[in-house]
Amino acid sequence: MSFQVTLQPSGLQFEAASDETILASALATGLLLPYSCRDGACGVCKSRILSGQVEQGRHSESTLTEADRADGLALLCCASPRSDLVIEVRQVSRAGDIPVKKLPCRVQKLTRASSDVIVLEIKLPASEKFQFVAGQYIDFLLADGKRRSFSIANAPTGADYLELHIRQVPGGRFTTHVFEKLKEKDILRFEGPLGSFRLHDDSTRPIVLLAGGTGFAPIKSIVEHAIATGLTRPMTLYWGSRDLAGLYQFDIVRGWEDRLPGFRFVPVLSDAPASDAWTGRSGLAHHALMADLPDLSGHEVYACGSPAMIDAARADLTQRCGLAPEAFFADAFSYSNDAGAA
Repeated sequence: MSFQVTLQPSGLQFEAASDETILASALATGLLLPYSCRDGACGVCKSRILSGQVEQGRHSESTLTEADRADGLALLCCASPRSDLVIEVRQVSRAGDIPVKKLPCRVQKLTRASSDVIVLEIKLPASEKFQFVAGQYIDFLLADGKRRSFSIANAPTGADYLELHIRQVPGGRFTTHVFEKLKEKDILRFEGPLGSFRLHDDSTRPIVLLAGGTGFAPIKSIVEHAIATGLTRPMTLYWGSRDLAGLYQFDIVRGWEDRLPGFRFVPVLSDAPASDAWTGRSGLAHHALMADLPDLSGHEVYACGSPAMIDAARADLTQRCGLAPEAFFADAFSYSNDAGAA
């Protein structure tokens, strides 16, 4: 059985099958809704059901709480329709012509960027053209049928490889393999590109980028693409970490200030040890942003980090700094420490 889904305020409509998620049905009809993890963990697709009934599938209880559900919210990546629906989704676009592919790749380079971050470069097959938009991610396809998602960190212009930032997760099977066993020339398989996180280049508003930890990866792709295409919009990056080692490509970012007119970098450490001799900004990255830019009514914010960071930044920036809700774009990621994840 299928039901009609209407998105507001755009008025766009599509048919959604009762045995598919709302997100899957939207993507199948060429509509790109905000999403990232597709398994109910990140919260990027959280939307308000204005009318109708859904069945909420398996998800993280911390991502969609009982209070959220009582308030009419649902996770579209794991909710299925049980009637015609009207859903509030403010960021909707039509999917482009970039195909999603399943491809093999070869490990080209592994670089230990910090004690718990490896920069992994994978060589794309010469026989297959792979396109992506700065900000998107790929899924590694594992032998047991499971997937691990990582954002692409390099710009799409002329790329014959992909750069990925892998943070080690204690007990994580895939990340442990990357840190302890993966070597150059090993073969992996992936599917992509995936995700809706991308720079909206039809706007002239100043851009604020907000990254936490390895949430820096898609931000790096966006900035390097901006450099390659000659983007002239003002752009400020707030990159937060506990300590200086967490800003694992600090020098690369400093170099962008010379290469991209109007670009500014604000590093922020929340728990720097005395050995870092840190004299820069301290606390939470989005708090530093609020102190610098108390009026965000004319800006766009692109944020990537943990779901908790994204939720806090969205609430504070829209409620206290005048940022329009539709001008907050996010990519959230979550880690699990069980042996079957990460």
